[in-house]
Amino acid sequence: MDCIFCKIVNNEIPSYKIYEDDILIAILDISQTTKGHTLIILKKHYKNLYELDATASSEIFKIVPKIVNAIKKSFNPIGLNLIINTEKPLQTVEHFHIHLIPRYENDKFDIHFQNNQNEMTTEKYISVKEIIKNNL
Repeated sequence: MDCIFCKIVNNEIPSYKIYEDDILIAILDISQTTKGHTLIILKKHYKNLYELDATASSEIFKIVPKIVNAIKKSFNPIGLNLIINTEKPLQTVEHFHIHLIPRYENDKFDIHFQNNQNEMTTEKYISVKEIIKNNL
């Protein structure tokens, strides 16, 4: 498999490792979008969030608070974004990982959510809700 994160997990490629256990590693993202930008990467290869099982997601989210609190204690950001990209348009490495992006006053990182509320009706909300519920 030619997966850069598998190579990092297997120590074939150097990284700035913050944390490691039997299930995952946490490394500094090479881009450092903001100071302390960290990736949490499962050691087992899952392509993306759609492939993750309950055990794997439980294991990864057990460690997220430990890492984010270490980032907070280290750099005192004003906040933090947790981002998981799955498939298009933003997933660039097909190995499940979580971005922890600390936020600072006047940083250049930006996320905008479109507000389409004015295009929705009660009926549309109910329709979307029912479609999702029927697929649970």
